[in-house]
Amino acid sequence: MADTIPAHSRSNITVAIDPVALVVTECITVTSAMRKHPRWAHSSISSILRSSSTLRQSSTDTDTPTSDSERNRASSKIDLIEDDGSLKSRWGLRGKKGQSMQDNPLMSGFAKLRADLKQCKDIQQFDAPTLLQPFLQVIRSSSTTAPITSLALIAITKMLSYNIVNPSNPNFSHAMQLLASTVTHCRFEGDNTPSDEVVFLRILKLMEDMICGASGDVLGDQSVCEMMECALSICCHLRMSEVLRRSAEISMVTMCQVIFGRLKTLETEFEEQGGENVEDMDGKVTQEDMDAAKIDSSANGDFGPEKMQSMRPKSLEVPGQPISNRPSMDINGSQLDLSKPMTEDEGPIEVRPYGLPSIRELFRVLADLLNPHDRQRTDTLRVMALRIVNVALEVAGPSIANHPSLASLAKDTLCRNLFQLVRSENVAILHESLRVAGTLLATCRSVLMLQQELFLSYVVACLHPRVPIPDEANIDASLYQGVPQAPALVKQQPVSGTASGRATPVPVRDRQKLGMEGGSRKPEAREAMVESVGGLVRIPSYMVELFVNYDCEVDRSDLCTDMVGLLSRNAFPDSATWSTTNVPPLCLDSLLGYVQWIADRLDDEPATDGLRDATALREQRTRKKIIIRGATKFNESPKGGIAYLHAQGIISDPNDPNAVTSFLKGTTRIDKKVLGDFISKKANDKILDAFMDLFDFRGLRVDEALRQLLNSFRLPGESQLIERIVTVFSEKYFASANPTEIADKDGLFVLTYAIIMLNTDQYNPNVKDQARMKVQDFSRNLRGVNAGGNFEPEYLQEIYDAIKSREIVLPEEHDNKHAFEHAWKELLVKTATAENLVICETNIYDADMFAATWRPIVATLNYVFVSATEDAVFQRVIAGYNQCAQIAARYNISDCLDHIILSLAKISTLATEAPPSTSLNTEIQASGKSIMVSKFAVDFGRDNKAELATLVLFRIINGNEMAIRDGWTHIVRIIINLFVNSLIPTSFTSISRDLDLPPIPLQSPAQVIERNDKASEVGLFSAFTSYVSSVMNDEPPEPNDQEIEATLTTVDCINACRFEEILGNVSELPVESLKSLTLSLLAHLPEHDSPRVIAVKPELPAPTPIRPNGTKIAGSEAPGYDPAVVYVLELATILALRDEETITALGSDVAGALQAVIADADRLHPVALSRTVFYLLALLRASNDHGYIRAPVVLHAISSFRDGLLRQCAQPILKGLYGCMSGPAQLKTEMAGSPDFWSVLHTLQPVPEASSLAFQITESIADPSSSAITADNYEAAVSLLNAFATAGSVGARDEQKREQAPRRGQQPSAPEKRPKKNEAVVRATRALVLVSQLASRVPFLIEQSHLETNEAWRAYWSPVFRCLATQGCNPCREVRHQALSSLQRCLLSKELASPEHTEWTNIFGEVLFPLINQLLKPEVYQTDPQGMSETRVQAAQLLCKIFLHYLVMLSEWEGVLDLWVKILVIMDRLMNSGQNDMLVEAVPESLKNILLVMSSGGYLVPPSDESQEQTEQQQQLWSETWTRLERFLPGLMPELFPGESNKPKQPVRPTEEATPAANGDHEPTNQLPERPASTVAEPQAA
Repeated sequence: MADTIPAHSRSNITVAIDPVALVVTECITVTSAMRKHPRWAHSSISSILRSSSTLRQSSTDTDTPTSDSERNRASSKIDLIEDDGSLKSRWGLRGKKGQSMQDNPLMSGFAKLRADLKQCKDIQQFDAPTLLQPFLQVIRSSSTTAPITSLALIAITKMLSYNIVNPSNPNFSHAMQLLASTVTHCRFEGDNTPSDEVVFLRILKLMEDMICGASGDVLGDQSVCEMMECALSICCHLRMSEVLRRSAEISMVTMCQVIFGRLKTLETEFEEQGGENVEDMDGKVTQEDMDAAKIDSSANGDFGPEKMQSMRPKSLEVPGQPISNRPSMDINGSQLDLSKPMTEDEGPIEVRPYGLPSIRELFRVLADLLNPHDRQRTDTLRVMALRIVNVALEVAGPSIANHPSLASLAKDTLCRNLFQLVRSENVAILHESLRVAGTLLATCRSVLMLQQELFLSYVVACLHPRVPIPDEANIDASLYQGVPQAPALVKQQPVSGTASGRATPVPVRDRQKLGMEGGSRKPEAREAMVESVGGLVRIPSYMVELFVNYDCEVDRSDLCTDMVGLLSRNAFPDSATWSTTNVPPLCLDSLLGYVQWIADRLDDEPATDGLRDATALREQRTRKKIIIRGATKFNESPKGGIAYLHAQGIISDPNDPNAVTSFLKGTTRIDKKVLGDFISKKANDKILDAFMDLFDFRGLRVDEALRQLLNSFRLPGESQLIERIVTVFSEKYFASANPTEIADKDGLFVLTYAIIMLNTDQYNPNVKDQARMKVQDFSRNLRGVNAGGNFEPEYLQEIYDAIKSREIVLPEEHDNKHAFEHAWKELLVKTATAENLVICETNIYDADMFAATWRPIVATLNYVFVSATEDAVFQRVIAGYNQCAQIAARYNISDCLDHIILSLAKISTLATEAPPSTSLNTEIQASGKSIMVSKFAVDFGRDNKAELATLVLFRIINGNEMAIRDGWTHIVRIIINLFVNSLIPTSFTSISRDLDLPPIPLQSPAQVIERNDKASEVGLFSAFTSYVSSVMNDEPPEPNDQEIEATLTTVDCINACRFEEILGNVSELPVESLKSLTLSLLAHLPEHDSPRVIAVKPELPAPTPIRPNGTKIAGSEAPGYDPAVVYVLELATILALRDEETITALGSDVAGALQAVIADADRLHPVALSRTVFYLLALLRASNDHGYIRAPVVLHAISSFRDGLLRQCAQPILKGLYGCMSGPAQLKTEMAGSPDFWSVLHTLQPVPEASSLAFQITESIADPSSSAITADNYEAAVSLLNAFATAGSVGARDEQKREQAPRRGQQPSAPEKRPKKNEAVVRATRALVLVSQLASRVPFLIEQSHLETNEAWRAYWSPVFRCLATQGCNPCREVRHQALSSLQRCLLSKELASPEHTEWTNIFGEVLFPLINQLLKPEVYQTDPQGMSETRVQAAQLLCKIFLHYLVMLSEWEGVLDLWVKILVIMDRLMNSGQNDMLVEAVPESLKNILLVMSSGGYLVPPSDESQEQTEQQQQLWSETWTRLERFLPGLMPELFPGESNKPKQPVRPTEEATPAANGDHEPTNQLPERPASTVAEPQAA
């Protein structure tokens, strides 16, 4: 048959058969069922054959088709033909009593439809009302049974489902209006059988299809309201089965989804039509339309099941009555006359598609169904209503908030009923109400500012336990500090006192029921509340909105903080004792979800459009804290509170009543009772007046004004104080309101008192109802007080009625009956002026929010981490730690990051305050590798949780170093403990190479054990032997395999922490972060009076100090070595030396710490001391431009070390000094000018391993290019160089060995490489060169010194000459030669001698003569027997050369004769020393030169020389020369002066006779061998 259906007829139809045939089949199905019923068993034959007659009629006139109206008229005529009885009898269409029966209208309607369909080619062109009319008649007829009605409903449902009836049909909209009216006005005979409920199911299904299908777009508001009323009636009908009611609920939910979803469509259409603000849509709807849409939610309404069902009569007999009144013909239940066809002139009524009126009415009805005080509604019905409301909110929550008409319902009716249902003990009600509350707040919270606060405050009060967290034996209580014991919104209990009698305090149990307090809820209820809270917290921006809209508002609760505290406290396991075991993990999940959202927003672009400034909110929150603190103080002591608020700038002037009262009335945190007592005191009259001035009583009746006043404070208990308040109130009210009903103030005063008494009388629970005051009593009490007259009875009646209907009392004093209602009314009043909640989809507030809430979060993570046993929990907690650290680092919340580090450090067990003992550390070596087994490492390796905490800790530190402040203290403690146990590197080469020092030495292990790859003995006897051996040797037992394995685990764990990477990050930190780290490092240094010493086994036995008398020094022990101190100081120094900025910011602290350490040098191990001094010198070099460390102070501290200790520290100290010498020139000069500097070098110069470096330092200073040598340090420098030269004497041994080898007959071997010179000799010769170079600076130094000539000469020339003269006797030949060469250069200096003074002449008596005398000593000679003779010759020649060089100047000196005599004596001693023949040859030659020069120069004049006459001095000179030479060189003078040989000689001066004997070792001889004249050298020019 499908093939025969025209294509155009099947375009929108989804059925496979001919739709016309389908409709006909449905007609036959319904009529067949009707004929089987006794009521329609005798129907006319036309009900079956009418279609045939019509068909014949149309076949005879095919050219002129008959219209539907004509056919209808023809049909009716046929029906009314009066045939003869034979025809009726033949077909048996006669009644029991012989009366012919007309066709039933229900049956004829189907016959007519079938006839009309015969000519239908396209079902979509068929008139929709006509197509549905017979079925609608059946549905609306009360005479049909449930099965028949059900069949009609099925047929229509099919036609809608198969699109047989669709918007393309003519008059589709009108048809749907008819269908909606018919369905809601369905009537049938009910018999309370399941078939009745089937009808209702069919009705629900049909309504659902209509609302959800295309017909929903054409239904009007009235139709939708009727359908919703019908569905709700079925849902509410208690006599229906549970299945039916559940099915009705399901259909209702589906229809509500579509109906409320239409709000979005309406908004879109409004915007497309040019509308800008969606809120303006409500203004487009008239109040008449709103009022026309009404829904009766009662089960017995006009469209309820009771109206649909009509009970079947007891007998099927039709009584004798007109046919029109028979039940089978009853179709009058319909509001529309469906039997009357619509004429061409009558068009369908235009119905506007449903919109806001019906949606609002449906929302109102659903909200009303939740009323907990409506006893006609059961909890089952409320559960159903809650589910439907939840769907509505899920679908259109934001749209509901955008429409004022809907939002007002949500704010008032819905929230009021819903928040009362939350307090229900019915688990189903509680679950659904919490679910709806969550959906409501998730979608409409922007307009529920105060409602949300009320709901969350109640939930927090219910869920937050008031018991302390129980202590656990294995959990440090400090780890979970920070979890609030009570929410911040909980007000303090009012101070107990005498009641005023106006109201009786409500018992605690009743207050809990009212929701004023959380009360005790069942475990299941607590779990449901936790789930609800979790759902809200999972909204990304929810907690931010709580923080911004509540925590940062002065008069709002700290909801965000309380929510976090609630989740944190309930995440502890003990909360399961008063809830369920699911609550702790649920709370933990919500808490971590809150952290997750903040972490996810870290990289988002900050959105600020339309949002409040974060800085302003921060200031406002600070102000809120001050106000809360001030209000608390005020409640304790009003004067103290006002003083505090003034000090904090909240109250501008404490003496200004207006300033004080503005604050007192403007805040809700002041205790109402305290406020009443305060303003009523006589001393506060001005404050009371100012307080009254804040109220506007204009236009208010006296009871209304009094109600407004007493809502702000509580009347005091004393009558005198009450009288004062009433008096001031009467004056203010009378002046502002100017009431016409009241004559004067006195009458107003009495009336006010009477109102207060009336209020107390009406609401005092101790007064019986029959004894309460009546209006007549009230009027009688006021008789004659209104200026002698009475008040108007109407006026008093209004006052009486107002008080009787509503109590004047503070919210916390209400009784059970009116508490919630009054609180809700007050909330609605505040809502009218409250701003909408700000939606905060941004991250600009996250920093402040997290800073306010991190403490309970971290505390919870700590507790759960320590107590957890499952991997899944560990993973979540570790992720929480990481996210908290990321947030804290990004927003620079250092307190949070520091606390996380502190917590994990405690859990890791590595941050022990006392250093771990290393006395039993054992080094295990195997396969070229070694590990240090210690108790510290073994214990850590066995604690899995500690290892995990350590990994998490270092993962958090890595990359977040910049934000750490106080946390460095614990990190440093961990690092030190790892360092002393050989678990981290001992050097800082990865971050600094400025410190040229080897790695920091650690304590030597107690023992070193080498393990081979061979299988070791594991027998019992072997183990016992090893143990006994270790005990006998006082050594720790060898570690077992388990301890080694634990140590290896520790090593792997520490390596996984990537410590080197963290160090690299630290080296690049900004100064502020580095300062925190540096201070933490320095804080770990031991106190000065009690240095920390680790008890360890010493590396080597320290020598016991011995006093000179051989006794031990009491109490003198070698100081212990603490490598931790060195580690801390070195790292601190490296950080301070990073760059100029760190030197400026950190150098002072580090320098102070270093100086404090070396101040007690004797109690410090040499290794630690030496490195500390090096660090200090390195810092000195880098910080020369700063004044916090000075070179003289540092050098003085170093020089004050004991010599032995200083020598032990020589190498690092000299490295540091050399670094300073290589630094700024100013520092070099400053240090060189310090006597302590030279003292240190003098002390360290003899140390073999330090000599080279010490000399480099000295050379850098004494170098001619350096300006470090000044008048002050000149002598010290020469002295130090002299010491280096003296040290070169060790070269004599090598020289003598080389000379003795050939003498012993050894054959010279093949030529070898030139032997390397002794470094000491090289330094000695170089030192002498430097000394001679320093001599060149003497004239400049003398000029700068401004000293007297003799003093200057002795100060600057003498040190050089003494040094060179001293080294002229050095056992080392090379040094002696260098010394004499340098001495000659210095003595021949042009600047040495001057005719202006005679100090230079001391070069003979103080330099040359002592030098030669020393050389003549046997012990000096024996130091180098082979080379000392040559040195004597050089000295003698030097003496002669110098004498001749200065002969001219000496000739003018009066002491020249004595000088010449001394020279001759020296020469005599040299000639007669008897140690070598070289002098025998060299001395006469030198004397010949001198004598010839003196003779040629006219200084030595023979007596026989007639060319000039001898002076007295010349005579003495000649005589002394002749006489003395004759003693040891007889014949020399005659040889040189032949003509004077026989002349008498002057006697030798007695004073000079003893000179040779006194100064020499041998008596001079008078006989000397003759020497040939040819050997006399020519005199040299002076």
